[in-house]
Amino acid sequence: MRKKVEKDPKDMRHGYTTGANATAATKAALLSLLHQREVKEVSIRLPIGDVVTFQMEKVMFTEHEAQASVIKDGGDDPDATHQAQIVSTVRLASDEGIHLDGGVGVGRVTKPGLPVAVGEAAINPVPRKMIMGTALEVLEQYPLNSGVQIVISVPDGEEIAKKTLNSRLGIIGGISILGTRGTVVPFSTSAFKASIAQAIQVAVTNGCEHLFLTTGGRSEKFAIEAHPEAKEEAFIEMGDFVGFAIKQCKAKKVKKITLVGMMGKFSKVAQGVMMVHSKSAPVDFNFLAEVARNADVPSSLLEEIRDANTASQVGTMMVEHGHPLFFSKLCQLIAHNSLKEIRGGLDIEVYIISMQKEVLGSEVVKWDNQ
Repeated sequence: MRKKVEKDPKDMRHGYTTGANATAATKAALLSLLHQREVKEVSIRLPIGDVVTFQMEKVMFTEHEAQASVIKDGGDDPDATHQAQIVSTVRLASDEGIHLDGGVGVGRVTKPGLPVAVGEAAINPVPRKMIMGTALEVLEQYPLNSGVQIVISVPDGEEIAKKTLNSRLGIIGGISILGTRGTVVPFSTSAFKASIAQAIQVAVTNGCEHLFLTTGGRSEKFAIEAHPEAKEEAFIEMGDFVGFAIKQCKAKKVKKITLVGMMGKFSKVAQGVMMVHSKSAPVDFNFLAEVARNADVPSSLLEEIRDANTASQVGTMMVEHGHPLFFSKLCQLIAHNSLKEIRGGLDIEVYIISMQKEVLGSEVVKWDNQ
């Protein structure tokens, strides 16, 4: 795992997507095949318009085939594919035109709902267009009398994919070749949101009407263990993006969502805060004290709640003093604020759990559209 970089976002170094690297490797391999010499440096145009130069790690060629590999630089983003070797093999083909496929370490799509058809290599539309378009530009400059087959592979892709959600999305055997911009923006919120939206789309396409939205790995593990009957696609890690995730669920006509999280993030949702990153909004201890007062917590404890350092500390206090109603009140507030955020339309269940995955409180609020 890459060490977390403590930098100002403005100072973080951008990297390049698997799609951009695959495109560069394809151009290097194709030029090496056409010129019958090593071409180890190529420039490509990214979808955002920038022209970027890539250095190949290795290039090999014969009269009928060439292969180029490049090491992906993810910049300061903690991406699982940072330093992965991206390989493009280009060979002459009897069929006319340009044919693109995935090789070792590039996953195959096995479930509907993704932007790539079932059975195809997991090379997303924008990278596919980049690779094909760049190859076409080269072939227009150096015409061939035959077709060309391009195979993108990632030697360690199957192992890298274990660190991703690919298998849950139905991408088997390796990673996806991704990227809509060509660049990797460190800790990009738009990239995380896109992954949430894609996961919800896959779940719905595969018949899931009840989704489980969790704030992290521990809460997701609890949800999976508590609901072994649910399909694996139904479990979606929403992180800090509570509002975005529940809006996506409503837009996709999900019938019920179960929200699972811990005191820190969920105490904010109870206040009506739908983006719960630690920097987006502080925990309001006066609010928690008011919830406790409404849950018949003695006044002697209210001042301790106001003076607490963390929401988790408040939760521990309520458990130790035997006030389960406090958690029920919080769950009710979370459910009602979530329904208010999306203007109703589905049923919401809420679990607040401890670090040990014990249930502190739960509630179900049904949406009555009558």
